[in-house]
Amino acid sequence: MSQRNSHASKSAARERLREERERQAKRDKVKRQVIVAGAAVAVLAIAGGIGYAVVQGNKPSHWEAAKDDKVVAPANSTGTNGTTVVIGKASAKKTLKLYEDPRCPICASFEGAVGPTVEKDIDSGKYKIQYIGGTFIDNHDNGEGSKNALSAMGAALNVGDTAFLQYKTALYSTKWHPDESEDKFKSDDYLIKVAQTVPALKDNTKFQDAVKNGTYDAWAMAMSNAFNTNKDNVTGTPSLVMNGKQLKTAEPNQPWTAAMFTSVVDAALKG
Repeated sequence: MSQRNSHASKSAARERLREERERQAKRDKVKRQVIVAGAAVAVLAIAGGIGYAVVQGNKPSHWEAAKDDKVVAPANSTGTNGTTVVIGKASAKKTLKLYEDPRCPICASFEGAVGPTVEKDIDSGKYKIQYIGGTFIDNHDNGEGSKNALSAMGAALNVGDTAFLQYKTALYSTKWHPDESEDKFKSDDYLIKVAQTVPALKDNTKFQDAVKNGTYDAWAMAMSNAFNTNKDNVTGTPSLVMNGKQLKTAEPNQPWTAAMFTSVVDAALKG
C-alpha cells in the first residue's frame, strides 16, 4: 500500500470517527433534554397533586357547606327556616320544649322511660311539645350521625306530625339506637331501615328519596344552630323547658322516670 493511500485511509477513518462522535453527542443531548423534560413534568405533577390536595383539604365538608345552602323547610314546621316544630292540639295552652340530640344515650333512656307519657299527654291536649334538635355529639368524634338523623327526621316531619313522633321514638328505641361510640346514624340506609318500622314511612319513596338526596340537610344545620343559640340557657340533652324555665328532677343526674316527669310537668303547668 502506498503512503498516499495509507494517508487517505487514515483521514477517512478520522472523519468517520468525528461524525460518529457528533451523532453520539446529539443523541446524548436529546437524551438529556428528555430527562430534564420528564423531571419537569414530574415536578409539575407533584406540585399539581399537592395543590389539589391543599384545595381539597381546604374545601368545607358537606355539612359545613350545608350551612350556607338554601333551606328546604319540611311541612308542619314554622318560624325562621322552619326550625319551629310544635306538635299538639291547638287548644293546649302551654308548650313543653324538648331539647335532644339524636345520638344522645341519655335522650334514648329518657324516651324509653317517658316517651309514652309524653305521647299520651299530647294526645289529650295537656300541652303541646316543641322539639329542638342539637348535633353537638358529632363534634366529639367528627361524626355525622346526629346531623344525618336530624335531616331524616325533617323528612319524616314533612310526611306528618305522627310520622315524626313515631320515627323519633324508633330512632331512640333500644333496638335501633346505637351506642354513643358508634356513628350508625351517618348511614342513610340505616336510617331508612329504621323508618321501615314506622307505618307512615314504610316503603315511602318520597321519604326515602329525601333522606338519600339530603333534602333537609340544610334544615338540619339550621335546627342545630337554633339549638346552639337558644335563649333558654340549655347546653345539654335531654333538657325540658316550660314557661321559660328548665324543668329539673330533685337530683339533676338522676334518670327521668314517668312519675318524676309527670310531677315536675304538672307543677310547671300550674305556674
